[in-house]
Amino acid sequence: MDDRALLAGLQTGDPDICLAFVRRFQAHVHGVALAVVGEAVTAEDVAQQAFERVWRRASTFDPERGNVRAWLAAITRNLAVDSLRARRPDPVDPVDLIRLLAPPSEGPEATSLRNEARAELQAALRDLPGEQARALVMAGVYRMTAQEVADVEGIPLGTAKTRIRTAMTKLRAGLVPAGGSGRD
Repeated sequence: MDDRALLAGLQTGDPDICLAFVRRFQAHVHGVALAVVGEAVTAEDVAQQAFERVWRRASTFDPERGNVRAWLAAITRNLAVDSLRARRPDPVDPVDLIRLLAPPSEGPEATSLRNEARAELQAALRDLPGEQARALVMAGVYRMTAQEVADVEGIPLGTAKTRIRTAMTKLRAGLVPAGGSGRD
């Protein structure tokens, strides 16, 4: 079943369709929420609210304005931002997501090298402006397209592409040793 058919099926209240919809999008929705709020528990709450809102407002989806995935991501982002506004005055640094990327270690040496690389990446991400770091994390970690980043952030596509490209360029400059190519 395609995304629009699943969304239309939500209106019927069929539990199998609802379950299929949630399973298809739960990782994406949770990832968007986590990228914005930076806390797993809060991200879970935001994801739950997003699915509830989509269930109530499925009939308002306009396929002319974008796809279901981007619409769902925009709803999630808006709820996550509202959650942050209600709970804390400072924006959350998306750099905290990097710790979630580490695979299980093979030993103390591998753990040490991974921790060192992660610390360098976190420092480089912290040096980026927040909007560039957020766009890069959404594109790189959550595999969102530039269009999806633009939809979630509420910005033009060109701006999203520029933020991602600029962040990548700054990261490369910050992580590659002077005079090195970055490839060993």
